[in-house]
Amino acid sequence: MSPSIMTGALLMAGALLIGTSAGQARPARETGGTVKVCSLYGKGCVSAPTRPGQFNDREVRLPGGTWIACKLDCRQTLREESIDFFETLNERAPDWR
Repeated sequence: MSPSIMTGALLMAGALLIGTSAGQARPARETGGTVKVCSLYGKGCVSAPTRPGQFNDREVRLPGGTWIACKLDCRQTLREESIDFFETLNERAPDWR
């Protein structure tokens, strides 16, 4: 084999190895799903899509279109940050009486 063919073959083999190792380094990620949650205060129900987040967490899309990271549970996050937003703020506010 001539040196230029051998160099080309080595470059191709290196590229294949790099591509294979990069593909194996990333864990398989779930695709998005949908969650549905109902208000604890009788204000209705809402459903929203979920997706994998940037740091191997989950994200849920609020009704306005903003994607936020799920805290512990995407359903609870969706409920607290959308239909029960003000009630959640009221529950977490300190009692000043």
